[in-house]
This record gives sequence, C-alpha cells and structure tokens, in this order.
Amino acid sequence: MQDIADLYQAVILDHNRRPRNFGEMENPDRVAVGDNPVCGDHYTVFLQMDGDRIREITFHGAGCAISKASASVMTSMLKGKTLAEIKALYSDFHHLVTSGEIDEGNLSDLSAFAGVHQFPARIKCATLSWHAALNAAERPGEEPEPVTTE
Repeated sequence: MQDIADLYQAVILDHNRRPRNFGEMENPDRVAVGDNPVCGDHYTVFLQMDGDRIREITFHGAGCAISKASASVMTSMLKGKTLAEIKALYSDFHHLVTSGEIDEGNLSDLSAFAGVHQFPARIKCATLSWHAALNAAERPGEEPEPVTTE
C-alpha cells in the first residue's frame, strides 16, 4: 500500500512542479475565478468552447500543491469533454476526495487525490478549480459568479 501512496504523492508533486495548461488564455469564450481565502488559493480558469465541448482550457493563479496539482490534472482531463461529461467527472472527483474510494476499474491521475478525504480542509483546495471550470462551462454568454470556498 505504501507504493501506491508514494505513486500518488509523485503525481501530485509532478503536477505541482510542472502544471499542465498553466497560463492565461488569449480570447477565452468563458472565464471563472475560484478563491479560497482561508488558505490563499486563487485561480482563474479560461475556456474556449466548441458548442458544449471544451476545445481549450487553461488556468492561472497560485495556491497550495494540492490546488495547483488538481487544477493541472483537471485541465488535462476536461479538454475535449462535453458539459455532461464535465459534470460526471466533477461528480466522480468530488466523491473521490470526500470518501477516499478509488474506482479500481478507472484509475487515472485523479486517483492521486483519494487521500485528500483524510484532511477535510484540503477538500476545498482540491475542488476549487473544478467548481470554477463547471461554473464557466454552465454559463454560456453570462459572466460567471466568483467561486469562493471557505
């Protein structure tokens, strides 16, 4: 079991040190901001949509290793997904970080966040960018409301 914990820690550290899709996007269709004033996490998620499908997604900001790694994994997972698929992935991820239950048939970098459930304050760190992305994807043509977790 320690080997799995080490692997998951390596995934989080890798995505924190070398985040994927990190940076501001030129000409996004949708933008949402996520803020966690308790721990200082603050991210902006940028989307370019093709109908209800994410064509491009990036994020920018700063926060703890869990929040940055989660945003990095999220952008990799959501690119190319429809709104329905985004909602399903968010639901699966939220269940993972609140329960620690891993779907053995569907292992991915998301599984690295299973241990977050042991630290309730970190759940908000892990889900912040997901809330922002979902907020942006659900509001075509509208200014999304800022997402704040406390």
